[in-house]
Amino acid sequence: MRKILLTGCSGFVARHYLDLLKDNNEDVKVLGVDIKPPAFVDRDFSDIFEYRSLNLLEKDEVEKLILNFGPTDVLHLAAFSSVKYSWEYPAECFQNNTSVFLSVVEAVRKLNGITGKSCRILSVGSSEIYGDVKEDMIPLKEDMEIHPLNPYAIAREAQEALSKVYAEHFDVDIILTRSFNHMGPGQDSRFVIPGFLDRIMALRLPLEGKGDRETVDEVVSGTIETGDVSIIRDFLDVRDVVRAYDILLKQGKPGEIYNICKGEGVSLREVIDVMGNLLNIKVTPEVNPEFVRPDDNHIIIGSPDKIFKDTGWKAEIPLEKTIQDMITERR
Repeated sequence: MRKILLTGCSGFVARHYLDLLKDNNEDVKVLGVDIKPPAFVDRDFSDIFEYRSLNLLEKDEVEKLILNFGPTDVLHLAAFSSVKYSWEYPAECFQNNTSVFLSVVEAVRKLNGITGKSCRILSVGSSEIYGDVKEDMIPLKEDMEIHPLNPYAIAREAQEALSKVYAEHFDVDIILTRSFNHMGPGQDSRFVIPGFLDRIMALRLPLEGKGDRETVDEVVSGTIETGDVSIIRDFLDVRDVVRAYDILLKQGKPGEIYNICKGEGVSLREVIDVMGNLLNIKVTPEVNPEFVRPDDNHIIIGSPDKIFKDTGWKAEIPLEKTIQDMITERR
């Protein structure tokens, strides 16, 4: 039986990972830890999942939990993952993200020494670590030089450095990811794509409840405030992402870094247009300078060649389906 420790279990990604395990009918036991309990309203995970309240900054408590549970795998999702938040609270973002990871990896090192077995850790990182790159460097590959430009990305760089130290000098089985922008049902509106979607769907609110077919089919026009919509990102569905995480836990090579990406670039303006088309709304973005992040990376597109070569994984879910599922969930 696999025994998986799932940190950050109350977050957006964890729910989809549990969905994957349940749908695969795996013989697995998952212990999820977070400061607050998860709100799983549409699925019952009680047969595979148990929640434990834990502050991962409390190193002694983390060590006690890991030694008692004895995981075979750790999927480390716990993090302050908002770039916007990192600009507002840079010290808190850095200290928490790195200290939380260090608590977990050090406890696993001790577990391995006691049991003589090797617990595998998936250290989830971010494509933000690449920084602002020139278009001739696209697609981004794992062996390229990195230039993190915001506090969140710098914290992820530190996490990578710690991972390499523990993998190379303490023989801890760690696999690293650089996960590109992912989205899907359940994502918090603080993030850019669901934030856009909520504002666009609100443009139809004045027509809600009229009920006649002509009104439903009527094209609505409206304006939403945005940041720089020329920014290009390699967007992928969270359900593809968790599938990649599970495959890496099973087949990834220790000490290696893997891009989790689609290999295709889409501008924020194009994403807005897809939302508008699906909702029958003509949307005009209006840039609000307060929404423009300092030193934002203009283009981030990754190469998925390495993970495909080592595991056969590739992203499969098209952007239109991801957004349609997010719309369906909100209705």
